[in-house]
Amino acid sequence: MFTEKKYPNLYGKRILFVCRETYSKPLWFLARELKESNEVAAFYIMSSECTYNKCYYNEHTIFEWRENLPDVKLYDVSGICDEFAKGIGSGEDPSDMEYLKMLEREYTHFKPLGLQLMSSQENTRHYHYRKYWPLTSDAENKYWLELNYRNCIRILDDFRPDLILDTDNAELQRTVLTEVAYKRGIPYETIEYSKYGFYKYPSFQNSYGIDPYFRSLYEDALKLTEADMSEEYAYIRDFRDKTSIMNKEFAGTVTSQYERTPLIKSMKIMLGKWNYFWDQDHTAKNAARKKISGMLYAPTKPYLKYYLDVERIKRKLLVPNDYFEPPVEGEDYVYMPLHLIPESSVFVKASFYVDELNLIEQVSKALPVGWKLYVKEHQAMLGERDLSFYRKAAELPNVRVVQLNYYKDPKPWITNAKGVVTITGTAAYEAALMGKKSIVFGDVPFSLIDGITRIRSFEDLPETIRAFGQTDNIHSAAAYIHAVKQAGNEVKIFYLMDEAEEIFAGRHEESEEFDRELEVLLDFYEKGMVNYGKWKARSSKD
Repeated sequence: MFTEKKYPNLYGKRILFVCRETYSKPLWFLARELKESNEVAAFYIMSSECTYNKCYYNEHTIFEWRENLPDVKLYDVSGICDEFAKGIGSGEDPSDMEYLKMLEREYTHFKPLGLQLMSSQENTRHYHYRKYWPLTSDAENKYWLELNYRNCIRILDDFRPDLILDTDNAELQRTVLTEVAYKRGIPYETIEYSKYGFYKYPSFQNSYGIDPYFRSLYEDALKLTEADMSEEYAYIRDFRDKTSIMNKEFAGTVTSQYERTPLIKSMKIMLGKWNYFWDQDHTAKNAARKKISGMLYAPTKPYLKYYLDVERIKRKLLVPNDYFEPPVEGEDYVYMPLHLIPESSVFVKASFYVDELNLIEQVSKALPVGWKLYVKEHQAMLGERDLSFYRKAAELPNVRVVQLNYYKDPKPWITNAKGVVTITGTAAYEAALMGKKSIVFGDVPFSLIDGITRIRSFEDLPETIRAFGQTDNIHSAAAYIHAVKQAGNEVKIFYLMDEAEEIFAGRHEESEEFDRELEVLLDFYEKGMVNYGKWKARSSKD
């Protein structure tokens, strides 16, 4: 039950929820509960979601709020979408350079404006393979950035929230809101993925870098003894003994898929996509809006072609093929698992390092003689990446692009490797728990663990790679897990999103289990405010 005694930092407040697509569904249920003792508003940030007529895409997101929570104030980006289309359609650059220069002075605490634009697929087509998004011009990017700042500032001026709650970190609007909220001293909580089981902890900087309060918790944990962290030590020792280390959160997802989808299922998937877009374009009459701006509203035909290509190429790559090769027994190698591109774990957390082919080239140059670089594709990326990528990578004489389903778990790849290189991926965390060294290119929370090196210059690669091997880091790893448990909760966000959809669609009743998991999410936000408040008080004394 939501009471002031249990949730003093969330009770009697003005709370703004930040909403986007599936991630907004659990927040609807929280808003329904919290509005009884708070002033609650929601901000929908996706252009298509808030401007399209009601269809399958948005019927259980923004339309649930519009129709079934009418007393919750709604904000969105529909007004600036129309303003953007009109301004860009004029044929001239409509952006206000003086305003943009002001933004550059006042709203770049976490990131410069150029890196802020990296947080959305629609503004970064140059860096990824989703061809349904067009390449954008400098004028489009500048104007869209300007309009989003004006909109976010207007929303905060109007609603005056005490705190902002979120469940994700992707999209430009969140990056902008993070800067504006920081400047105004408004706590903005979202989810940071710790990689430790289902545990997540609150980030107050849109999961960019390592939150200072979390670093402080980790440093405190380092002072504890093995006896103080006996559970964490036991977990790590058990982890090292396991044959399978795939995080349970990925169970049943594409990340854990190692076999081809049956052809009939692939055909059903494509039929579902056809019906989805028919409903969107024709039944709901949204086709005309898609012609207004390709940047804001991705056109349907390229979308369908993309999905068809993904299914076709994925089937080709999950069986023996000419692009991937098996590992060579006894060979010295560095393991480099690739990412899903675009994804926020790279585009938000490591914006300078999104070109994975370039990274492969740089790492390959830094390897000791006789070592190979084993590059393994991400299961969720199969079919998305252009096949020429694998050919180009394999041209490097000390690189092997390996069969991703040669093993059915990441552990053998890491066990047999000299070390791991990843942009911001889970493999570095897994290697650290196994006592093996790794390299990352972004300030992810688990990079606090001894043995994980955050690279800031390619020139540091040779020396760091030569130092690969085992490391006695169990105390540091235990301290990290202890800090995660102090900071966060086991938030089953993907269960909450899936189950919320089932409830909205009328296929499931709202269950005790669902309500318990919602309460865990509320506990998560409350815990975040408590820890953040303690850190601020401690910092002010220092």
